[in-house]
Amino acid sequence: MGKRWKWALYLQRGLVILLLLIQIFLIIYTLVGSKTVSTLVRGIQLFLSLGVCIHIIANNNKGEFRLTWVFLIMLFPLMGGTFYIIFNFQTATRKFSIKAINTENKSKKLLEPQIKINQNLQFPREEITKIKYLQDYAGFPVFKGCYTKYFDSGEAFLEQVIKELEKAENYIFLEYFIIQEGEMWNKILDILKRKVAQGVKVRVMYDDIGSFLILPKNYPAILSKMGIECQKFNPFKPFLTAKQNNRDHRKILSIDGKTAFTGGINLADEYINVVERFGHWKDSAVMVKGAAAWSFTLMFLQMWELAANTDENYQKFYPLESKEPKETEFLDTFSGFVQPYADSPMDLENLGEQVYLQIINSAKDYIYITTPYLIIDNNILTALCLAAKSGIDVRIITPFKWDKRIVHITSRSYYRELINAGVKVYEYAKGFIHSKNFVSDDCIATVGTTNLDFRSLYLHFECGLWMYKSPALMDVKKDFLETLESCTPITKENCQSNVIMGFIQDTLRIFAPIM
Repeated sequence: MGKRWKWALYLQRGLVILLLLIQIFLIIYTLVGSKTVSTLVRGIQLFLSLGVCIHIIANNNKGEFRLTWVFLIMLFPLMGGTFYIIFNFQTATRKFSIKAINTENKSKKLLEPQIKINQNLQFPREEITKIKYLQDYAGFPVFKGCYTKYFDSGEAFLEQVIKELEKAENYIFLEYFIIQEGEMWNKILDILKRKVAQGVKVRVMYDDIGSFLILPKNYPAILSKMGIECQKFNPFKPFLTAKQNNRDHRKILSIDGKTAFTGGINLADEYINVVERFGHWKDSAVMVKGAAAWSFTLMFLQMWELAANTDENYQKFYPLESKEPKETEFLDTFSGFVQPYADSPMDLENLGEQVYLQIINSAKDYIYITTPYLIIDNNILTALCLAAKSGIDVRIITPFKWDKRIVHITSRSYYRELINAGVKVYEYAKGFIHSKNFVSDDCIATVGTTNLDFRSLYLHFECGLWMYKSPALMDVKKDFLETLESCTPITKENCQSNVIMGFIQDTLRIFAPIM
């Protein structure tokens, strides 16, 4: 049975890809085929491409996105403008965008009472601008008195998840980019089935691209037979549309609105090193208990409503009876502030990028960063270089073993500028590092899902947990320093390349926004 569903899945997915390629071929042939296009039509296409270029340059998109599209239109002047219009201006894309914004606004209304309560809190003066940006502008309240725990591996994360799932009384919500059948998922699924039998509501959501070739097409129906509600986010269809770029890259596990997890870890066996794909898999996650967990619950419900096309009653999931944990269990772990946040590609506010930029720009002593990809825009590149030039200890860990060769080559093209400015770059020699962490000055950290690449920063749905002087923060720093012992420092000599590789890297950077 296992082989049959996999072959059926590969066939179905292959047909989808084939249909997309046929569409691209037909568009190109129709637009540039000498026998089908008259001189008048060619003139109209050239005029259209010119108008599209003016539109692209004048709009508010990131400069790198504008450069990529203008370059493509210059490269293919006949078809470029038409292709841009076909790809970006579709009814389905507009409807998706409107629905996403509406669900986002609906969930944020339930956080407004907490924001009003917070007006009486005394925020640390040096971090008040960061807190106010996420809270007063973006609508994500800050919380005090929440327990946080950091996990420096998928193995540690899974162990804690199993313990917390066993405590669920009302509901369990899981939202992941990747879910794959195997040891990790099977352990979780066994508990979910048992909890369903106990009357606990269980919902599972995964991104259709993230699990494109690793789950049966009818997996929601399979889970439904177990009593588990399941949705595929933004099902991939064989149509050229910008909507397909907007993937749910979030990783959220919410239990009763009282406990939540986020971070880089998906639910597949490479994340716990049961199987090896790119050497040792290094990842991280964070758990938060207390009022802040409700924010992650709302993030899940927002995406669930978008995927299921329902009108959810968010309020009924609010944890009305929240039992306070015993201080003897968590010791001094209730100090500091935490602020869960989510980023959407539909609201034109690059929130994940702004969180990172604020940490970089306000650092006084050090900034430690782990990221699987390093394909950054000019804003972040300039901020990192300026910080290093100003005497800040800026260190970045990226993977030595890559999962996407082109992306890895492009990431390495940024090393030269960073190292020349004084940034210290390291590669994780044991394999692939997938964690997305920032920690600075022993007081600020964020653990989440946002990579340092264009897709995460501008095209995907992402989330994270911002922390100020939370005890988990120092574990993020400790993990970084311990990971350095398994890293190779990159020098200027390592960045030297021949003329051909240099040209390839420069060319790839033009197309970085679509990687």
